[in-house]
Amino acid sequence: MGRRWLVTGCSSGLGNALAAAAAQAGDELVVTARRTADLAGLAAAWPGRITPVPLELRDGASCEEAVRAAADRLGGIDILVNNAAVGLFGAVEEVSDAELRDQLETLVVGPWRLTRLVLPLMRAQGHGHIVNVSSVVGRIAFPGLAAYTAGKHALEGMSQALAVEAAPHNIRVTVLEPGMFATRYGTSMAEAGHRIAAYDGTNREMLEGTRGLVDNPETGRPEDFAARVLDIVAADGPTPLRIPVGDDAYGYLELAEQASRQEFAEARVLAQGPPTAAQDAAAA
Repeated sequence: MGRRWLVTGCSSGLGNALAAAAAQAGDELVVTARRTADLAGLAAAWPGRITPVPLELRDGASCEEAVRAAADRLGGIDILVNNAAVGLFGAVEEVSDAELRDQLETLVVGPWRLTRLVLPLMRAQGHGHIVNVSSVVGRIAFPGLAAYTAGKHALEGMSQALAVEAAPHNIRVTVLEPGMFATRYGTSMAEAGHRIAAYDGTNREMLEGTRGLVDNPETGRPEDFAARVLDIVAADGPTPLRIPVGDDAYGYLELAEQASRQEFAEARVLAQGPPTAAQDAAAA
């Protein structure tokens, strides 16, 4: 018997590729987007295996209806993939309260709400897997992406707590941290309505680089991302909570880990003074 998936953000990019790969593997899915017309290609390619459902993550009633529709159609939900996301480019000073709330509603509140709705189903059936699609910016930050970074950091923090809470109920939690993939993220990313020229020197290069991701021949393929996710959900036994996806993701995060260790060491010296000879000997 195939697995039963509820996957958000499937109109294009990573979600679309994952849905197609899971259907090809023999699984059944309910896939979502704001407009079901954007899911017509998936449904036509995999009739009987893929069912489109409209979902507005920022609306509680829409989330409830999507989970209800998935449970009714599939008879349960084995895997929830919180993949839907939207990017906002802007310096901290440029992003308004309303823009920040909208970003966090999509990146944090919506996935949290869907998780809360799915957990009772998974506990009742005695198993489940919640996959939260974060990003390398869930652990690092880039200039101009402060709101997006804040949302992904929050998603990862929630996931860390959830993993401990859900484990006794045989519910696994995985955070995926993709690097750069050839999706429409760069071209669909919104910009803060209020721009300040003083930040162009810091942020303009980042904006232009993000916009150009689609045409970059070194950018990862969504199909490769999908293949890795299928391997992860099929893995037996314990798996890491946070899993980078893509060679560049490991490169970015290795540098981030090194910088974090250096920052920690410098902070300790600042707060506690230089280590004593005994402490140096113990560390060695």
